[in-house]
This record gives sequence, C-alpha cells and structure tokens, in this order.
Amino acid sequence: MEKFDQRYLEMAEIWARNSYCKRRQVGAILVKDRMIISDGYNGTPSGFENQCEDESGATKPYVLHAEANAITKVAKSGNNSLGATLFVTAAPCLECAKLIIQAGIQRVVYKDEYRLTDGIDLLRRAGIEVEKID
Repeated sequence: MEKFDQRYLEMAEIWARNSYCKRRQVGAILVKDRMIISDGYNGTPSGFENQCEDESGATKPYVLHAEANAITKVAKSGNNSLGATLFVTAAPCLECAKLIIQAGIQRVVYKDEYRLTDGIDLLRRAGIEVEKID
C-alpha cells in the first residue's frame, strides 16, 4: 500500500496545480477500493471569479479548500466516501476535518503540515487514521 500512497499523493500534488490561488495551491484525491472517486483543489465556488486573494493578498473568506471540494464533488455523484482514503497535499484544517469525519472517510494521508494542528488532532480523536508522508 505504501507505493500506492506515494503515487496518490503525487497525483494530489499535480491536481493542486489547477488551483488559481497564489498563496498556496492544495490538491486532494479521494480513493476507495483503489479507485479514485473524487478530486479537488482549493479555489472559489463554481461560477465565481478565479481569484482566491483580495487586493491586499489575503485569501477571500469564501474560498473552498481542496478537501471540501473533493467531498462535495463525490456528494453530487452516485458514489460515496464511506471508508475512503483522502490524499491531500496539506494537513486538513479544523473545518475540513469536520467534513472528513461526517463524510465517513477512514484515513487521511498528507504531505505538508498546516500552521495549526487542530484539524489533525480532531481527526485522530475521531479514530481516523492519519499519516504524514514526506
């Protein structure tokens, strides 16, 4: 499984390049039964301008995180994320951790630390397997 974990994380890194965000590009791949069931990257909601930052360089408050985009995308499909693994280029924040728990995702694999650890702490508290891969 370790080889596949690395490959899916690499795919999430490639997917992150689709983001229009300048401060940080994040990608997420949702995998179930060794099949990609959803993907996402951080950006504005559908139909909005493709600019994540305001004039001062701050991230706009309505920008969606990669994890949220992947989870809501699978929610619109005929599939579900129960028992899936989420591969994401940055550790989930607290808000995304809540979505991950509610979506029934059982494992999260990430690459980069986030400035806060409350998201990872909540995932572990919920019994979700969390793994950091460099």
